[in-house]
Amino acid sequence: MIARTESQSFVADLGDLISLTKPRLSTMVLATAAGGLYLAPGDISPLRAVVALITIAVTIAAANVLNCYIERDSDRHMARTSNRPLPAGRMEPAVALGFGLMLVLVAVPLMSLMVNRLTGLLGAIAFVSYVFVYTPLKAHSSVAVLVGGLPGALPPLMGWTAVTGTLDAGGLALFALMFCWQVPHFLAIALFRQREYEAAGLTVTPLESGDASSRWQLFAWTLALLVSSVVPTWLGIAGNVYLVVAVLLGLGFIGLALHGAVRRLGPPWARKTFAYSLVYLTGILVVLMLDAAPRLG
Repeated sequence: MIARTESQSFVADLGDLISLTKPRLSTMVLATAAGGLYLAPGDISPLRAVVALITIAVTIAAANVLNCYIERDSDRHMARTSNRPLPAGRMEPAVALGFGLMLVLVAVPLMSLMVNRLTGLLGAIAFVSYVFVYTPLKAHSSVAVLVGGLPGALPPLMGWTAVTGTLDAGGLALFALMFCWQVPHFLAIALFRQREYEAAGLTVTPLESGDASSRWQLFAWTLALLVSSVVPTWLGIAGNVYLVVAVLLGLGFIGLALHGAVRRLGPPWARKTFAYSLVYLTGILVVLMLDAAPRLG
């Protein structure tokens, strides 16, 4: 066996630290925060915009690190998480705990001081609700999917408040859109990964309510998503091009969900629904920003 050099060990350890932040998830969340900042009316200096996005990203990263710390034992039982640094034994838990605490203790105060206090407060709420409410609740109740929707939907609102400094209809509309998207997205994941969740001792909707109920709940949330997706046009945040795309993408999501519920389809359908949810979110965010661009200046 070839021994690793000090530089190779440093790179590997750094890679493990970065992996705790769940880069793909953090990147997606950061994109929604950037969307909220871009769409918000008013002016923001380039420096404050950069600080807002960095501190939002670091706050989310901190929440993900501490989530990995808390769930290090259950992660051993899931194929997609078993190779994370903590369950795989490549990192001491104290290192992850210290890293996560350091990130949040820097990010939230800096956000409050250099962006505004409201955005800092929302960042603190996102962090606390994710780490101290959503994460432990996952082991006890499928209601966790709704609780987890709060921190997941706050970043676009935080981007909005970074510019406006206030809670208003436009920012709350973006929050509602993200919240309504997350529930069917995570229900789809739960439907095709429920055995892994069961092995890990985590409670998800299919395990608590059954597959049939979960499929119909997913369908109901796609209806709520369609309603929430038209609100930005009603509020004047976006125009008719966005409206058409939002309705078409929403109807596609509804049709896919209804097909699965009526036909009682299994994991392959759930995987397709999960994949469609990602296409939906990407498409709706891109068109939302493009259609709003002519009205920003």
